[in-house]
Amino acid sequence: MESEQLFHRGYCRNSYNSITSVSSDEELLDGAGVIMDFQTSEDDNLLDGDTAVGTHYTMTNGGSISSSTHLLDLLDEPIPGVGTYDDFHTIDWVREKCKDRERHRRINSKKKESAWEMTKSLYDAWSGWLVVTLTGLASGALAGLIDIAADWMTDLKEGICLSALWYNHEQCCWGSNETTFEERDKCPQWKTWAELIIGQAEMMYIFWALSFAFLAVSLVKVFAPYACGSGIPEIKTILSGFIIRGYLGKWTLMIKTVTLVLAVASGLSLGKEGPLVHVACCCGNIFSYLFKYSTNEAKKREVLSAASAAGVSVAFGAPIGGVLFSLEEVSYYFPLKTLWRSFFAALVAAFVLRSINPFGNSRLVLFYVEYHTPWYLFELFPFILLGVFGGLWGAFFIRANIAWCRRRKSTKFGKYPVLEVIVVAAITAVVAFPNPYTRLNTSELIKELFTDCGPLESSSLCDYRNDMNASKIVDDIPDRPAGLGVYSAIWQLCLALIFKIIMTVFTFGIKVPSGLFIPSMAIGAIAGRIVGIAVEQLAYYHHDWFIFKEWCEVGADCITPGLYAMVGAAACLGGVTRMTVSLVVIVFELTGGLEYIVPLMAAVMTSKWVGDAFGREGIYEAHIRLNGYPFLDAKEEFTHTTLAADVMRPRRSDPPLAVLTQDNMTVDDIENMINETSYNGFPVIMSRESQRLVGFALRRDLTIAIESARKKQEGIVGSSRVCFAQHTPSLPAESPRPLKLRSILDMSPFTVTDHTPMEIVVDIFRKLGLRQCLVTHNGRLLGIITKKDILRHMAQTANQDPASIMFN
Repeated sequence: MESEQLFHRGYCRNSYNSITSVSSDEELLDGAGVIMDFQTSEDDNLLDGDTAVGTHYTMTNGGSISSSTHLLDLLDEPIPGVGTYDDFHTIDWVREKCKDRERHRRINSKKKESAWEMTKSLYDAWSGWLVVTLTGLASGALAGLIDIAADWMTDLKEGICLSALWYNHEQCCWGSNETTFEERDKCPQWKTWAELIIGQAEMMYIFWALSFAFLAVSLVKVFAPYACGSGIPEIKTILSGFIIRGYLGKWTLMIKTVTLVLAVASGLSLGKEGPLVHVACCCGNIFSYLFKYSTNEAKKREVLSAASAAGVSVAFGAPIGGVLFSLEEVSYYFPLKTLWRSFFAALVAAFVLRSINPFGNSRLVLFYVEYHTPWYLFELFPFILLGVFGGLWGAFFIRANIAWCRRRKSTKFGKYPVLEVIVVAAITAVVAFPNPYTRLNTSELIKELFTDCGPLESSSLCDYRNDMNASKIVDDIPDRPAGLGVYSAIWQLCLALIFKIIMTVFTFGIKVPSGLFIPSMAIGAIAGRIVGIAVEQLAYYHHDWFIFKEWCEVGADCITPGLYAMVGAAACLGGVTRMTVSLVVIVFELTGGLEYIVPLMAAVMTSKWVGDAFGREGIYEAHIRLNGYPFLDAKEEFTHTTLAADVMRPRRSDPPLAVLTQDNMTVDDIENMINETSYNGFPVIMSRESQRLVGFALRRDLTIAIESARKKQEGIVGSSRVCFAQHTPSLPAESPRPLKLRSILDMSPFTVTDHTPMEIVVDIFRKLGLRQCLVTHNGRLLGIITKKDILRHMAQTANQDPASIMFN
């Protein structure tokens, strides 16, 4: 067991006999939907039985108390602290649901007694909607604040608005009457640093970049170490039931909000979209303490699922995509009520951000675009090629970034996070400044790459040779030969692509808030725009080829390079994260074009297939494994033919399993066992001769219960007999008072036989959220399997180092 945080208390004394009614193995594996359905109101019949039978395995419990027994009957005098969780422990999903059902029954039984009780019942019913509403409001407001501040500080590297220091470049020139259309970004009110400090534009750019990066990493290091990184790997782990104290706290929220602005403004190759999910989850966690969710960790995770949807909603202006992202990518348990609340939280967050209008374009994102040219069947071929590129980029990035992060952990370089951030920021600023496409804010770059060339565009990407015979300006400009500006832009984009690929590998994972969505989309958009221009020129010069002849006439607008940039962005993001449905919906909501769903689907699925050929892990799962978090990925398949006896502890070379007997041990015996071992729980048996299982007791609960008894009960001494049985055995008259600890005993621990296939055990752990189960043979206790044992075994079967999964 080593130092596993064994967690399954099972304070509901009812057994799990409802599983016995299943008629097939498939239905048994779907038992998670029964046991874990947090929305059911007929709870009594879910937990009353003692055995589940199958062809090759058995699930039993150790309890025999009738189904009318409830949690509160056994805890007439609850011991303070019992049933709570330490840091880096996993919650007991079943016990938490039992607590919530008991609370719900108690409220329902009293609501007809008075108007006040009815009001409390209504408040309890609506508290879930209130907390997701507050979370959506806070997420939208903070996202708007971050967008506005990041834009202003990004422009501060280039110059300053003398008439109003708080205006960014665009806002500064809005009211100017001295600008021309061709030079609409130049006005007397805006002064560049080159104009204010002669010849020092590059030095000021580097100075501000280093200043922002240094301030960001210093704030993170001093005030909130958990504010660094993307946050999504940790949120996935937390939503699976793991507890990381402080990760979603108020200090983390404050520092992450401030340092995210600084990190984005510094010009590092990172984005704010991933960290916005972390910010939204911090809001959800803080607001949950105002309601019933403060005392129930399982219910709190329903709020966090809704909060993650709100985070993606404000990050991309994609409410539906946010809900699907929460469902597909981060949530471990997602009941129907959570789906509705996630949708509502995403709606509220998007509404607030739209009201703030941070970009001044009446859109939720900076790079919203609309295309008017349809796509043609031939174009699926270059779209699929972009998907292949996205999959290759994703596989390369995951391997390279994980290798660098592992090296950072194992070398002295990782001990100096401030120096690392300064070095990366300095290299980024020095190399990025000469190239206009790398000097741009990454969101601005994506906007320019997505935008189609219209008659009013002045970008060098739109420097085509115009047809002198054109008599009027039309919306759909026909395909034209590329001018010198386009070829120059392609060369600069190629350099920008190489720069972005290299710097993103070294930037993701440094000790500042750093998202991966925007850099990945930028890499894909650059590659897509280059491919789009190449196809456009091919169609222009060879319109008589059979692949173009039928649909691309001379003078027609056939190819939209911006569409290729959008497809490339989706492909590269899909290759890194391995998202599919939610990614397509997010990009669709970004562009507002249903017509381009098929190209997006083709590219995203291709990128996933190509990426999966090199490894099935996405970047977030890879970082979870790198950090050793106890996370069982539901997407990962287990196909080996091992049995529970092969994985359980103790092994043949290990010392015997540490167990407690139900009425033969004293307080001193138990305290000595606690002091001499590091286990976090102990099976309770009838006697060492019979080895018949009675239940399971947690180390933390034993310690708290004994300390509480010594303080509150007279006559409890070291020689007092500890009794876990229902009836206290007869003792000599001169014996000290016995200590009854049946109330802290899990009477229904999950058990499997030693011949249960590990494939079934892994499914049980995944679907019921277990932390451990006990292994028996003919009713006699043999050993224990914990989540860490399963993770170690899966690592061994995949030829990986089992020690790599241990949480540090």
